[in-house]
Amino acid sequence: MRNKAASANPAGSLHVRRRRPGDAALRGVIWACAAVTVLILVLILGHILINGLPNISWEFLTSRYSAAKNGSKGILPMIINTLYVVVITLLIAAPVGIGCAVYLTQYARQGRLVRLIRFTTEVLSGIPSIIFGLFGYAFFCIKFQWGYSILAGCFTMAICILPTIVRTTEEALLAVPEGYLEGAMSLGAPKLRVIFTILLPCAMPGILTAVILAMGRIVGETAALLFTVGVSGYRLPDEIFGHVMDQGCTLSLFLYNSAMNGKDPIGIPYATAAVLLILVFLLNRIAGLLARRLRKK
Repeated sequence: MRNKAASANPAGSLHVRRRRPGDAALRGVIWACAAVTVLILVLILGHILINGLPNISWEFLTSRYSAAKNGSKGILPMIINTLYVVVITLLIAAPVGIGCAVYLTQYARQGRLVRLIRFTTEVLSGIPSIIFGLFGYAFFCIKFQWGYSILAGCFTMAICILPTIVRTTEEALLAVPEGYLEGAMSLGAPKLRVIFTILLPCAMPGILTAVILAMGRIVGETAALLFTVGVSGYRLPDEIFGHVMDQGCTLSLFLYNSAMNGKDPIGIPYATAAVLLILVFLLNRIAGLLARRLRKK
Protein backbone atom coordinates (compact mmCIF):
# COMPACT_ATOMS: atom_id res chain seq x y z
CA MET A 1 0.00 0.00 0.00
CA ARG A 2 2.82 2.39 0.78
CA ASN A 3 4.46 1.65 -2.58
CA LYS A 4 1.18 2.29 -4.36
CA ALA A 5 0.69 5.59 -2.53
CA ALA A 6 4.23 6.65 -3.32
CA SER A 7 3.86 5.71 -7.01
CA ALA A 8 0.52 7.50 -7.22
CA ASN A 9 1.89 10.66 -5.67
CA PRO A 10 5.69 10.77 -6.07
CA ALA A 11 5.85 14.35 -4.91
CA GLY A 12 3.65 13.71 -1.91
CA SER A 13 6.50 13.79 0.59
CA LEU A 14 7.64 17.18 -0.71
CA HIS A 15 4.06 18.42 -0.55
CA VAL A 16 3.81 17.35 3.06
CA ARG A 17 7.08 19.06 3.87
CA ARG A 18 5.85 22.32 2.40
CA ARG A 19 2.95 22.28 4.83
CA ARG A 20 5.04 21.81 7.94
CA PRO A 21 4.26 24.40 10.62
CA GLY A 22 7.96 25.22 10.95
CA ASP A 23 8.27 25.99 7.25
CA ALA A 24 5.21 28.21 7.33
CA ALA A 25 6.50 30.05 10.39
CA LEU A 26 9.91 30.55 8.79
CA ARG A 27 8.30 31.83 5.60
CA GLY A 28 6.23 34.23 7.66
CA VAL A 29 9.32 35.51 9.48
CA ILE A 30 11.14 36.06 6.18
CA TRP A 31 8.21 37.97 4.69
CA ALA A 32 7.87 40.01 7.88
CA CYS A 33 11.57 40.96 7.82
CA ALA A 34 11.32 41.95 4.17
CA ALA A 35 8.17 43.99 4.84
CA VAL A 36 9.76 45.77 7.81
CA THR A 37 12.85 46.61 5.75
CA VAL A 38 10.79 48.01 2.88
CA LEU A 39 8.52 49.88 5.30
CA ILE A 40 11.45 51.55 7.05
CA LEU A 41 12.90 52.61 3.70
CA VAL A 42 9.57 53.98 2.51
CA LEU A 43 9.04 55.87 5.77
CA ILE A 44 12.48 57.48 5.65
CA LEU A 45 12.26 58.44 1.98
CA GLY A 46 8.66 59.56 2.30
CA HIS A 47 9.36 61.71 5.35
CA ILE A 48 12.32 63.42 3.69
CA LEU A 49 10.65 63.93 0.31
CA ILE A 50 7.34 65.14 1.75
CA ASN A 51 9.06 67.73 3.91
CA GLY A 52 11.85 68.55 1.46
CA LEU A 53 10.36 68.76 -2.03
CA PRO A 54 8.00 71.69 -1.26
CA ASN A 55 11.03 73.76 -0.17
CA ILE A 56 13.04 73.11 -3.34
CA SER A 57 12.95 75.92 -5.89
CA TRP A 58 15.05 77.12 -8.78
CA GLU A 59 16.49 79.86 -6.59
CA PHE A 60 17.37 77.33 -3.92
CA LEU A 61 19.34 75.27 -6.46
CA THR A 62 21.08 78.12 -8.29
CA SER A 63 21.95 80.71 -5.63
CA ARG A 64 24.60 81.03 -2.95
CA TYR A 65 24.21 80.55 0.77
CA SER A 66 24.27 83.40 3.25
CA ALA A 67 24.49 82.94 7.00
CA ALA A 68 22.38 86.06 7.54
CA LYS A 69 18.89 85.41 8.83
CA ASN A 70 17.17 87.00 5.82
CA GLY A 71 19.93 86.15 3.33
CA SER A 72 19.87 83.73 0.43
CA LYS A 73 19.82 80.05 1.37
CA GLY A 74 20.90 78.51 -1.92
CA ILE A 75 22.98 75.34 -2.16
CA LEU A 76 24.66 75.72 -5.56
CA PRO A 77 28.20 75.91 -4.06
CA MET A 78 27.53 72.77 -2.03
CA ILE A 79 26.35 70.85 -5.10
CA ILE A 80 29.49 71.88 -7.00
CA ASN A 81 31.73 70.99 -4.04
CA THR A 82 30.09 67.57 -3.78
CA LEU A 83 30.74 66.87 -7.45
CA TYR A 84 34.34 68.06 -7.00
CA VAL A 85 34.89 65.66 -4.12
CA VAL A 86 33.28 62.74 -5.98
CA VAL A 87 35.24 63.23 -9.21
CA ILE A 88 38.64 63.95 -7.66
CA THR A 89 38.33 61.12 -5.13
CA LEU A 90 37.44 58.60 -7.82
CA LEU A 91 40.31 59.82 -10.00
CA ILE A 92 42.66 59.13 -7.08
CA ALA A 93 41.22 55.88 -5.71
CA ALA A 94 39.91 54.06 -8.78
CA PRO A 95 43.26 53.53 -10.59
CA VAL A 96 44.96 52.46 -7.35
CA GLY A 97 42.13 50.11 -6.37
CA ILE A 98 41.79 48.53 -9.81
CA GLY A 99 45.57 48.16 -10.13
CA CYS A 100 45.73 46.48 -6.73
CA ALA A 101 42.95 44.07 -7.68
CA VAL A 102 44.71 43.21 -10.97
CA TYR A 103 47.93 42.55 -9.08
CA LEU A 104 46.22 40.30 -6.54
CA THR A 105 44.43 38.23 -9.20
CA GLN A 106 46.97 38.10 -12.05
CA TYR A 107 50.50 38.65 -10.77
CA ALA A 108 50.78 37.95 -7.06
CA ARG A 109 51.55 34.49 -5.78
CA GLN A 110 49.14 33.29 -3.16
CA GLY A 111 51.34 33.74 -0.14
CA ARG A 112 52.04 35.90 2.85
CA LEU A 113 52.05 39.19 0.92
CA VAL A 114 48.65 38.58 -0.66
CA ARG A 115 47.18 37.58 2.69
CA LEU A 116 48.64 40.75 4.23
CA ILE A 117 47.12 42.97 1.52
CA ARG A 118 43.70 41.35 1.85
CA PHE A 119 43.84 41.56 5.63
CA THR A 120 44.76 45.24 5.37
CA THR A 121 41.84 46.01 3.06
CA GLU A 122 39.43 44.19 5.35
CA VAL A 123 40.72 46.12 8.35
CA LEU A 124 40.42 49.43 6.48
CA SER A 125 36.83 48.65 5.49
CA GLY A 126 35.89 48.20 9.14
CA ILE A 127 37.51 51.34 10.55
CA PRO A 128 35.00 54.10 11.50
CA SER A 129 35.05 57.06 9.16
CA ILE A 130 35.83 59.49 11.98
CA ILE A 131 39.20 57.74 12.40
CA PHE A 132 39.90 58.42 8.74
CA GLY A 133 38.96 62.03 9.37
CA LEU A 134 41.40 62.36 12.27
CA PHE A 135 44.15 60.74 10.21
CA GLY A 136 43.42 62.99 7.23
CA TYR A 137 43.48 66.06 9.45
CA ALA A 138 46.81 65.11 11.05
CA PHE A 139 48.47 63.91 7.85
CA PHE A 140 47.11 66.01 4.98
CA CYS A 141 45.94 69.16 6.75
CA ILE A 142 48.82 69.54 9.23
CA LYS A 143 51.75 67.42 7.97
CA PHE A 144 51.37 68.44 4.34
CA GLN A 145 50.15 71.91 5.38
CA TRP A 146 47.13 71.78 3.08
CA GLY A 147 44.82 73.05 5.81
CA TYR A 148 41.07 72.59 5.48
CA SER A 149 40.75 71.99 1.75
CA ILE A 150 38.89 69.97 -0.84
CA LEU A 151 42.12 68.20 -1.83
CA ALA A 152 42.74 67.01 1.75
CA GLY A 153 39.17 65.71 1.92
CA CYS A 154 39.54 63.92 -1.43
CA PHE A 155 42.70 62.08 -0.37
CA THR A 156 41.05 61.14 2.92
CA MET A 157 37.98 59.81 1.12
CA ALA A 158 40.21 57.94 -1.32
CA ILE A 159 41.59 55.96 1.61
CA CYS A 160 38.03 55.35 2.86
CA ILE A 161 36.72 53.88 -0.40
CA LEU A 162 39.88 52.02 -1.42
CA PRO A 163 38.89 48.73 0.30
CA THR A 164 35.49 48.74 -1.42
CA ILE A 165 37.02 49.22 -4.85
CA VAL A 166 39.75 46.62 -4.29
CA ARG A 167 37.53 43.84 -2.97
CA THR A 168 34.64 44.35 -5.40
CA THR A 169 36.96 44.65 -8.41
CA GLU A 170 38.86 41.56 -7.31
CA GLU A 171 35.64 39.53 -7.25
CA ALA A 172 34.70 40.88 -10.69
CA LEU A 173 38.09 39.87 -12.12
CA LEU A 174 37.88 36.39 -10.61
CA ALA A 175 34.45 35.94 -12.23
CA VAL A 176 35.94 36.25 -15.74
CA PRO A 177 36.30 32.73 -17.25
CA GLU A 178 39.91 31.60 -17.31
CA GLY A 179 39.41 30.22 -20.81
CA TYR A 180 39.28 33.75 -22.20
CA LEU A 181 42.70 34.56 -20.79
CA GLU A 182 44.27 31.21 -21.61
CA GLY A 183 42.96 31.33 -25.18
CA ALA A 184 44.37 34.81 -25.76
CA MET A 185 47.74 33.98 -24.22
CA SER A 186 47.97 30.73 -26.21
CA LEU A 187 47.77 32.85 -29.37
CA GLY A 188 50.86 34.76 -28.26
CA ALA A 189 49.25 37.88 -26.81
CA PRO A 190 51.29 39.50 -24.01
CA LYS A 191 49.76 39.30 -20.56
CA LEU A 192 49.45 43.05 -20.18
CA ARG A 193 47.56 43.30 -23.47
CA VAL A 194 45.28 40.45 -22.41
CA ILE A 195 44.51 42.31 -19.19
CA PHE A 196 43.60 45.56 -20.94
CA THR A 197 41.74 44.06 -23.92
CA ILE A 198 39.98 41.05 -22.39
CA LEU A 199 40.10 40.91 -18.60
CA LEU A 200 39.15 44.49 -17.74
CA PRO A 201 36.42 44.85 -20.42
CA CYS A 202 34.80 41.60 -19.31
CA ALA A 203 34.93 42.68 -15.67
CA MET A 204 33.81 46.25 -16.36
CA PRO A 205 30.22 45.80 -15.04
CA GLY A 206 31.62 44.60 -11.71
CA ILE A 207 34.16 47.41 -11.66
CA LEU A 208 31.38 49.94 -12.24
CA THR A 209 29.50 48.34 -9.35
CA ALA A 210 32.52 49.07 -7.16
CA VAL A 211 32.53 52.66 -8.40
CA ILE A 212 28.80 53.00 -7.64
CA LEU A 213 29.30 51.76 -4.08
CA ALA A 214 32.26 54.07 -3.61
CA MET A 215 30.29 56.99 -5.04
CA GLY A 216 27.50 56.47 -2.54
CA ARG A 217 30.05 56.39 0.29
CA ILE A 218 31.61 59.66 -0.87
CA VAL A 219 28.34 61.56 -1.28
CA GLY A 220 26.99 60.50 2.09
CA GLU A 221 30.18 60.88 4.12
CA THR A 222 30.23 63.53 6.85
CA ALA A 223 32.63 62.66 9.66
CA ALA A 224 35.76 62.21 7.53
CA LEU A 225 35.10 65.42 5.59
CA LEU A 226 34.24 67.39 8.71
CA PHE A 227 37.88 67.18 9.85
CA THR A 228 39.46 67.81 6.45
CA VAL A 229 37.21 69.94 4.23
CA GLY A 230 35.56 72.21 6.79
CA VAL A 231 32.03 73.57 6.88
CA SER A 232 32.49 77.19 5.84
CA GLY A 233 33.31 76.88 2.12
CA TYR A 234 30.25 78.51 0.54
CA ARG A 235 31.80 80.38 -2.37
CA LEU A 236 31.62 79.42 -6.04
CA PRO A 237 34.85 78.42 -7.79
CA ASP A 238 36.46 81.01 -10.06
CA GLU A 239 38.10 78.31 -12.22
CA ILE A 240 37.57 74.60 -12.81
CA PHE A 241 40.03 73.58 -10.10
CA GLY A 242 40.57 77.06 -8.72
CA HIS A 243 39.60 76.35 -5.12
CA VAL A 244 40.69 72.77 -4.45
CA MET A 245 43.05 74.15 -1.80
CA ASP A 246 40.20 76.03 -0.11
CA GLN A 247 37.38 74.83 2.10
CA GLY A 248 34.43 73.35 0.25
CA CYS A 249 31.33 72.43 2.19
CA THR A 250 29.57 69.43 0.60
CA LEU A 251 25.84 68.69 0.69
CA SER A 252 26.17 66.22 3.57
CA LEU A 253 28.27 68.67 5.60
CA PHE A 254 25.87 71.50 4.88
CA LEU A 255 22.94 69.30 5.92
CA TYR A 256 24.63 68.51 9.22
CA ASN A 257 25.63 72.12 9.86
CA SER A 258 22.25 73.55 8.88
CA ALA A 259 20.34 71.07 11.03
CA MET A 260 22.56 71.57 14.08
CA ASN A 261 23.09 75.33 14.18
CA GLY A 262 19.38 76.13 14.53
CA LYS A 263 19.68 79.37 12.53
CA ASP A 264 18.21 78.18 9.23
CA PRO A 265 14.52 77.35 8.77
CA ILE A 266 13.71 73.68 9.21
CA GLY A 267 12.81 73.44 5.54
CA ILE A 268 16.44 74.06 4.48
CA PRO A 269 17.85 70.80 5.95
CA TYR A 270 14.90 68.82 4.59
CA ALA A 271 15.30 70.35 1.12
CA THR A 272 19.03 69.64 1.20
CA ALA A 273 18.39 66.04 2.20
CA ALA A 274 15.92 65.65 -0.68
CA VAL A 275 18.45 67.08 -3.14
CA LEU A 276 21.09 64.73 -1.74
CA LEU A 277 18.82 61.72 -2.28
CA ILE A 278 18.01 62.81 -5.82
CA LEU A 279 21.69 63.39 -6.61
CA VAL A 280 22.66 59.94 -5.32
CA PHE A 281 19.86 58.36 -7.34
CA LEU A 282 20.93 60.15 -10.53
CA LEU A 283 24.61 59.24 -10.11
CA ASN A 284 23.77 55.60 -9.41
CA ARG A 285 21.34 55.53 -12.33
CA ILE A 286 23.93 56.87 -14.75
CA ALA A 287 26.52 54.35 -13.56
CA GLY A 288 23.93 51.56 -13.76
CA LEU A 289 23.06 52.45 -17.37
CA LEU A 290 26.73 52.42 -18.29
CA ALA A 291 27.17 49.01 -16.64
CA ARG A 292 24.13 47.64 -18.49
CA ARG A 293 25.41 48.92 -21.83
CA LEU A 294 28.83 47.41 -21.24
CA ARG A 295 27.24 44.11 -20.20
CA LYS A 296 25.31 43.97 -23.47
CA LYS A 297 28.51 44.51 -25.46
